[in-house]
Parts: sequence; C-alpha cells; structure tokens
Amino acid sequence: MIHPQRAAILLIALIVALCVSPIAAQSDTELRWGGDAEGGAPFVEADPRDPSRVVGFDVEIAELLASALGRVPRFVQVPFTSLDASAARGDFDLGLSGIEDSPARRARLAVTTPYHEFREILTIRQADRDRFRTLAELRGRRVATLGATLAYDLLVSAQAEHGLAVVTYEDDVHPYSDLALGRVDAVVLDDVLAERGVRRNAGLVNQDTDLGVGYYVGVLAPGQTVLRDRIDDILRQAMRDGRLEAIFRRWDMWDEDQPRLYARVLAGESIEMVPAAAGSASPGAWEAVRRYLPALVRAAVITLILSCAAMTLAVFIGVLIASGRVYGTRPLQAVLTGYVEVMRGTPLLLQLFVLYFGLASVVQLPAFVAALIGLGLNYAAYESEIYRSALQAVPQGQLDAARTLGFTDRQTLALVRGPQAFRLALAPMTNDFVALLKDSSLVSVITVVELTKQTSIFAANIGSWVVPGALCAALYLAMSLPLARLARRIEKGWQPQ
Repeated sequence: MIHPQRAAILLIALIVALCVSPIAAQSDTELRWGGDAEGGAPFVEADPRDPSRVVGFDVEIAELLASALGRVPRFVQVPFTSLDASAARGDFDLGLSGIEDSPARRARLAVTTPYHEFREILTIRQADRDRFRTLAELRGRRVATLGATLAYDLLVSAQAEHGLAVVTYEDDVHPYSDLALGRVDAVVLDDVLAERGVRRNAGLVNQDTDLGVGYYVGVLAPGQTVLRDRIDDILRQAMRDGRLEAIFRRWDMWDEDQPRLYARVLAGESIEMVPAAAGSASPGAWEAVRRYLPALVRAAVITLILSCAAMTLAVFIGVLIASGRVYGTRPLQAVLTGYVEVMRGTPLLLQLFVLYFGLASVVQLPAFVAALIGLGLNYAAYESEIYRSALQAVPQGQLDAARTLGFTDRQTLALVRGPQAFRLALAPMTNDFVALLKDSSLVSVITVVELTKQTSIFAANIGSWVVPGALCAALYLAMSLPLARLARRIEKGWQPQ
C-alpha cells in the first residue's frame, strides 16, 4: 500500500513532468516566439482571411529565423507590456513585436542586434499644425502614448521640463482616435504607428520634427546568449543578402534609414539611441522606491477617491433597484431584474469600453467620470441583490406587526425593515467595497492612471515586479484594512443586545 504522502509527491511529480516535458521536447524542433497580436499590422496581427494565423513583418522575421535554425515557428500571444517579464521567465524562446531597444532592457535580458530603425513622431490635429510643432509648445496639454515605450520615457522627461500631461494607453489605436475626438492634444509614438494612425483618422497630421531615434530588437531570457548570438548571425546574413529588405519592402517599411543602420551593424559599430536619456539604465531598488513612491501615492489617492465615489453611487442606485424589486409593480420589477442580469452577466471591462469609447460619438465623457459611472452602475447591480435579500430576510411577523400598529409602507421600511436589513447587508457591502477597490484597476484601459496602472509603469521601467508589487500591495492594504475594521465596529454596534 502506497503511503498517502508518497502518493501525493508522485502525483505532483507526474503533473510537473506532463507540463514541462512537452516544452522541453519542443525546444529543439520549434522556435516559440512571443508577440502581441493586439498591436496589429504591420507588426503582428490576425490574418483577416484566416484568423487562426498571424501576419506581419515580425511574423516573417520569426519565420526567417526559424528556417535558418532548422525549427518550426510557433507564435505565443503575450500582452505587449508583459513581453519582457515573459521573456525573462522563459515563456518563449524569442520576443518579437516592435520591441524597442534600451539600456535597461539590455541590462536584464539577452537582446538581439537591431534590425529596424524608427523615429519618434509628434502627431497633432490638422487645425493645430502651426500651433504645436515641438513638445515645448504643448505646455499644459495632454499628450498620449503607450506605456513601457521610449516615447513614454521621452514624455516623462518632457513632463518635468515643459509641464505637459502624459496620458498612457494600453493599445496604439485609441490614442489616435482620442486625438481626433479632442480628448488629447497630441500623440507621440514611433513613425510606424504614427503613419498608421494618420491613415485611420482623417484630420490628423504628423509633424516633420524628429523627437528621437530608436531600434526594434528581439529579446530572450538572460541565459539564452548562445541562441541570441546565433540569431544575430542570421540577422546579419539577412541584411547582407537582402532578405530583411525584402520583408520590409513587402510591408512598405523600407526607407533610407535602414541601409545606414545595416551598414553600421555589419561594420560592428555601437548603435546608440537618440535621445540618450530615453530608456536610461534601471535604478537600484532604493533609488527606484524614492523615485516612484510619490507617483504611487498619488495614484493610490486617485484609486481611493474613485472607489469611494463609485461605491456611494452604487449604494444609492442599488437601494433604489432593491426597493423597486420588492415594492414595485410587475413591469417595473421585470425592467429592474433585466438591468441586474445584464450588468452582472457582462464584463465590467466591456462596460467601460462602451461608456468611454463606444459612446464617444454621442457623448464624450471624461475618463474619470466614465470610470466612476462604469464602476457605480456595475456594482449597483450586485448591491441591489444584497439589499433585496436583506429586506426579504426581515421576519414577516415584524412587518405584520408594523401594519397592525398603523405604519405605512414607507414608515415600515424606514423604522422597521430598513435598519434590520442594513445590519444584515453591512458585511457583504464591505466585501463589495474591497472588491471594487481592486476592480478599479480596470479603469486603466480608459486612461485613468490609478494605483495598479502606475505600478505596472514602474515595473516596466525597472524591469522587475518585486519592489513595485510589494509597494502596491502595501498601499492597497493600507486602504482596505482600516475600512474593514471600521465596518466590523459598525456591525458590532448594530448587533442586537
């Protein structure tokens, strides 16, 4: 008879073997490369003719590398901002998705030789062509970009120097659509994205002024230097024989900058980024804390204000919905039930997208207002169920006694049913508020820089989640624990003696 402890160990070992062995077996036959298909063409996107496969210049570069290595390419979908962390973990062999070279990235990963040069471009509305030609002229204005990019680093420096406001997005589509709508005053991103943004949005133009130069590279785990060197050799050979040029010409990305870059790479010259300040080396742990803690505290304040305001809205609407479902007519009950089921049955993320982006052509809500309304309406559905069940949990005998004493329905609710229902609902209400505090992290998709978003920016900039994650967790606990303690005191005070 096998001892239970030994059986458990054998089971764990079997699970680990099943999970790890396929990866190990594939490592010699496949080139697993990571990218983000949400970024779209010309980098990586789902093929419109066959969504099961991806296309783009990085896809073709991965195929070129895999063929030269004698492997089969296999795409691994990874969010853009998580590519560095996934590469370090070894989730794939090579990351390719418009990844920008930087000293900080080279300090923590094995980085390939640059294979494409790009320029940072300022995009503005046609009407502002003569007003905004440089970052200095955007003082006090909102300028959009992607997080974890050289453009973001460039704008952070400009924020201190010129006083502009940096607005970060999760994707490269909505910065340009929001610029066309007037939600932001400019966008700074690389010329590849800028050209695509102008083509997609009438009324936008790119300024001629170059804000900086950068390079696309591939990234590997720190220990994969042997594979990195083999990839570098393949890239250099593809530069010599024109295969890389052919790929970029197919995607209309070949210009006069690329031959100069290839000549420098083949000559063994050091490739320096311009401006040098962008993407500077990662600071030490204590220096990082000193540098980023004020921004995290400000983001925590935004999180707390947003959560308190949204919960207040949710409680108010939830009480109305619960009262309508308990006391209202059948048609009203049906409508309110439908609202509750729709809000609980669809993702909060989708609701935020609809409020902020979907309704933009009808009403342009400020990001904070859209976040407040979205969280409030969503949690109102959950709160209403708590209050409805609490109202129905009050014994019927007490309600009958109140009617016998001549109380109206309103008096019964205010003096008998309501106070008892509140005591029953207090604990789940507190739990919902803590959940809302954490769910507020979703509003970063509509450009609200709350605590989790600021933490992800912090982590992306220093290349580690250890210190940022610990600080973020401490700030969330500092906000939620006092609330839970207060709720317990109130609940204890309302308990029957």
